[in-house]
Amino acid sequence: MEIVCIDKQTFDELRVRFGKLEEKVMGMCRPVEDLGLKKWLDNQEVCEILRISKKTLQVYRDKGILPYSRIKHKIFFKTEDVHKLLESNYYHLKREL
Repeated sequence: MEIVCIDKQTFDELRVRFGKLEEKVMGMCRPVEDLGLKKWLDNQEVCEILRISKKTLQVYRDKGILPYSRIKHKIFFKTEDVHKLLESNYYHLKREL
């Protein structure tokens, strides 16, 4: 093992730089704050939730059954709208004993 000696000023500068580097790395590793974007789903997620094909989802959009937002070629849906669609099509079975 090799021992390297450096003067105190250089050591202090290195500590400061490593501290700044640590802050940047921790900032990148920190989970992204929810800015309301977690409330939006893409095509694939909605298809998985509703267990429908992409074509069926397109029909829902075209007929106005499910509201959406489009940014360039990417389409997003609000989770609340998907939930409302499910709730509005819920049929409670009445059993007579």
